[in-house]
Amino acid sequence: MADTPGQDEELVRELYGRYRRPLHSYVLKSVGGDHQRAEDIVQETLLRAWKHADELDVDHAGPWLYTVAKNLVISGYRKQNARVAEVPIETDWARPTDDFEQVLQGWQVAEAMRALSRDHRNVIAELYFRRRTVSEAAKVLGVPPGTVKSRTFYALRALRDALEERGVTEP
Repeated sequence: MADTPGQDEELVRELYGRYRRPLHSYVLKSVGGDHQRAEDIVQETLLRAWKHADELDVDHAGPWLYTVAKNLVISGYRKQNARVAEVPIETDWARPTDDFEQVLQGWQVAEAMRALSRDHRNVIAELYFRRRTVSEAAKVLGVPPGTVKSRTFYALRALRDALEERGVTEP
């Protein structure tokens, strides 16, 4: 058991030397082979060992370390599964399940785009299909950047409405 800060550091060095590899292997299996996550959990486990150095000795620390690591894995899964994404990257309609669905959705988006005014179609094409910045799109379209922003706002709203009318998205 450690009594001084120097002994605490020595204990952690010994724990690291003795338990890092087997602990990493154990955690790696628990996190599905994610090496970075396993390293993070092992590091956090050893940090907690350092904080509890006065309660541990190298020869009997194994069960404590494995329990802490297991609890960190479990709490990580709970956090991951309980957390709601702040900004959804994809929606269900944006992830086609097969080629037919993908072709159908492409066709529906193309039809909805045809329902937009030419100015709205052009601004969406420049920003989203050609991946231009607002400034670049403004130069290509020959309009001020503020106009590009305004057209984008109204174009996306009109596109959303057109897709809702076709039943592709929900209101």
